[in-house]
Amino acid sequence: MAKRAPGVRLMRTLARAATTQQAALVRMLGSHATPSKKRKRKAAPRPPAVVAPTASDQRSGPRAQGQWLAGRYPLPSRPGQAVVQHMSYWLYLPTPRADGAARDGWPLIVMLHGCQQSATQFAEGTRMNRLAEEKGYAVLYPQQPMRVQAQRCWRWYERSIQQGGGETGALAGLIERVCEQHPVDRRRIYACGLSAGAGMAAVLAVNRPDLIAAVGMHSGPVFGAGHTPMGALQVMRHGAAVQSEAAIVAVLARGAMPSMPALLIQGDDDRVVHPINQHQLARQWLQLNGLPHGPATRVAIKPAGRGGSRNAHEIHDYLVGRKVVLRVVRIAGLGHAWSGGDPAMRFNAEAGPDASRMLLEFLGKHRRAVR
Repeated sequence: MAKRAPGVRLMRTLARAATTQQAALVRMLGSHATPSKKRKRKAAPRPPAVVAPTASDQRSGPRAQGQWLAGRYPLPSRPGQAVVQHMSYWLYLPTPRADGAARDGWPLIVMLHGCQQSATQFAEGTRMNRLAEEKGYAVLYPQQPMRVQAQRCWRWYERSIQQGGGETGALAGLIERVCEQHPVDRRRIYACGLSAGAGMAAVLAVNRPDLIAAVGMHSGPVFGAGHTPMGALQVMRHGAAVQSEAAIVAVLARGAMPSMPALLIQGDDDRVVHPINQHQLARQWLQLNGLPHGPATRVAIKPAGRGGSRNAHEIHDYLVGRKVVLRVVRIAGLGHAWSGGDPAMRFNAEAGPDASRMLLEFLGKHRRAVR
C-alpha cells in the first residue's frame, strides 16, 4: 500500500483540528443562522403591536398579578433582504398603584437573556417580574431571533454593534416604542443581562447614555473586544486587557459621557466567562465614570448561609460622594448561572444572594438627568 504524502497527512490533521475547534465554538457561543435560500415576496413593514400572549407564553411567563404582553418589533432591512424580520419581545406591566409611578410613569428594566435561552425562560428563571410587581417596575424582555443568531446569542462582540449599529439600534428603537405605547419614566430606564445579554447591556448603555440610566451585568464579558465569534470565545476565556482599555478611550473620545452607574455580578467558579472579565469590566467602568483605579471605597464580606441557602460573597462599592456609582459583587461557588434564580430553569442557581433583588436595589437609586 502506498504511503500518503506528508503534506496530505498535515492537511487532514489541520482539518480535524479545525472541526474540533468549530464544535467547541458552537457549544460555547453558537453559530450564525444560515438564511434560507428560498426567496419570498417582500412584505411591507408594519408597526409593532402588542398581541395577546399564546398558551405557551402563559406557561413560560411569570406568576405575578400584572399584565404579561407579547409583541413583535420589525428589524431594519438589510440590502438584498427579501422578508422583513421581527424581534419578539415580552413586556411585564405591574398592577397600577397610587404612588410616583402613576405620576411619572413606571421605571423600566430591559432584561437581555443569555445564549441558548429564550426571553420567557429568562423571565421565569430570574423571577424578576415578581419583584417588579412588588416594587412597581415594568420589565421588557427582547428575544434574539434564531434567524439572526442560531443559539440566540446577542452579538455583543461585533465591531459595528459595539459602535451602535445592528442590534444596538434595534434594541434602542424597541425601547423607544415601548415608551411611546406605555407610561414609562424616561429618567429610569435600565439595561441588564446575563452572559451574552450582559455584554449586550453594556454595549447598549455605552452607546445610548441618553436612554439608559444604569446597567447591570451578570457574568458578562468585557466591553469592546472580540469582533468575531472566535475572538469572542477568546475574550470569554481570557479577557482582553489591552483592548478593554482602548475601547473605553474610544468611547470617551466621542464626546462628553454622563455618569453610567453599573452593578457587576460574577461567580468565582464560572468556567464559561472567566472572572478576569469582571475585573476588567470594573476598570472600564471606573474609567468611564472618571474614577481612579484603586481599592473600593467600602467592602462588605457576607458569609455563606445555613444549609447552602446563600453563597459567601464580597461586595465592593465605589462611591462618588454618597452615591454608589460602581458595585462589584464576587460570589464564591457560583458557576455560569443567575444567582438566586429558579433551579428548574437552565443557567440558574438556587443558592443566593438573589441577583434580581440586588439589581432592583441598586438600579432604583439612579436616575438619568433629563434636559
